[in-house]
Amino acid sequence: MATSSIASEIEELERRFWQSMVDDTPEVATDLLAERALMVGGHGAMSFDKAGYTRMANDPKHRLHAFAMSEFEVLSPADDVAIASYRVQQTVEVDGERNELAVVDSSTWVRIDDAWRCAAHTESLAPPGGA
Repeated sequence: MATSSIASEIEELERRFWQSMVDDTPEVATDLLAERALMVGGHGAMSFDKAGYTRMANDPKHRLHAFAMSEFEVLSPADDVAIASYRVQQTVEVDGERNELAVVDSSTWVRIDDAWRCAAHTESLAPPGGA
């Protein structure tokens, strides 16, 4: 299990990353990413660099309007590694259509040069009934 200070720090970084999507400030998110990062979700698996993330974040077809996190947990298997899992209720707009989604996410953070950087992120639709 992670210490409470690491868990609090990682939760704050996750919230900052998500808020950057709402605020349309990809430079905030890229500052939190490892130079190369992985992502797995409903659209498959991908690897990207900071410029690639910025291109994705600037895609006008996809927009995050709001989010609410819950059930946040952090595991720290090594001093410089933290793995977060949590639920997110999000309001998204895809191709002009607004939807509410309940998802479960996981992020792996590594400490590089004394700063936490997100190196991997996964997202799946939450199971029906909130399990």
